[in-house]
Amino acid sequence: MRSARLTMTGGSLVAAGMIGMNVAVYAFNVIAARLLAPHEFGALTALFGIILVGTVAGLGLQAVTARRIAVDRDRSGPIISATVRVTLILAGAVGVVVAVSTVVLTPALKLDSYWPVVLCGAALVPLTIMGAQSGIAQGQERWGALTAIYLGNGFGRLIGGTAGLLVSDTPTSAMVGLAIGSWLPVLAGAKLLVGHGGNERISRRPLMREALLSTHALLAYLVLSNMDSLIARNRLDEHDSGLYASGLILAKAALFFPQFVSVVLFPRLARDTTHHARLRAVSLVAAFGALAVAATAALPRLALILVGGDDYSEITGRLWLFALAGSFLAIVHLLVFDALARHAHGVVVMIWTAVVAVLVSAYGLDVGLTGLVVTVAVVASVLATVVYLAPLKPRQQVTEQ
Repeated sequence: MRSARLTMTGGSLVAAGMIGMNVAVYAFNVIAARLLAPHEFGALTALFGIILVGTVAGLGLQAVTARRIAVDRDRSGPIISATVRVTLILAGAVGVVVAVSTVVLTPALKLDSYWPVVLCGAALVPLTIMGAQSGIAQGQERWGALTAIYLGNGFGRLIGGTAGLLVSDTPTSAMVGLAIGSWLPVLAGAKLLVGHGGNERISRRPLMREALLSTHALLAYLVLSNMDSLIARNRLDEHDSGLYASGLILAKAALFFPQFVSVVLFPRLARDTTHHARLRAVSLVAAFGALAVAATAALPRLALILVGGDDYSEITGRLWLFALAGSFLAIVHLLVFDALARHAHGVVVMIWTAVVAVLVSAYGLDVGLTGLVVTVAVVASVLATVVYLAPLKPRQQVTEQ
């Protein structure tokens, strides 16, 4: 009973923090949709996709750090010390790689300047550090600290991005503000990275190897969950690309809202050898998804207000499809983190197969706006079923030296 009460308390706190973060991110998206022309908002949404994919290094660090601390709490100090060393390497590497990729991504996304993608790289340095901080807080079940980090992330984007748009209503100016605001969550969790170690020293190589495996799985997932924004920008005309970006606001809301379930239950999933925690988590996420789809279908005009207003009225009757796609992707998200908690990295093959399926449909069948969101929903539902039914490798109890 005590464990259940602690879980509920932690869940409520983290849920509040993640809701606050997502509301702040959503508010910035709405502000951007109203300040930018549809084709500029489409460009900014594509840049958000780059950032989300680029956060895989931080998410990988979060997963491996939280797992290792959860199953080996007595050695959390040395684990954190090793995490800090790995984080400094990965944060710099991610920032440089994304910044250099501007020579490819700028023409692919039909951007007018190389700077927006370079600024994505700058923003990903603090966001990678934030991932390590989140893993420490999650593994130690320090939900207050984790909530502060999440709120810092959301309001850093809202305050920084909005300030950039007020200076100049362009995607480049918005990205300058986002790059600066991304340091707010790092400041919120700064204490988590200091004062650890002691006499024992853990090699960073096993942690780096596991972090890369987790990063690979999360990269595949984030490509799957964000590739439609890039495909829409590349394949649809500028008007339809802007409409699709508007619908994605709702899809992301359905995707992000239930993620507190995987965050709070992750330590338990790492320690649990049965399927009960997994079934409970999937059921909770599926219930939230069903509610989101039903509400959107019943109140499409209200949903339209939430995604940008009358300028995007052409997409009103199709908004429930975006909620459906986001809900299935939320279930896949939970199952991916369940696999990482159990050290079952084979899930990555299934995710990449789903990525290929979306690409083949989007480009081979030349689907339009509606066809693209339906494709994502169908592929995500099939993937969730396959991952849930697939046998999982038993978790590892021992942390490598």
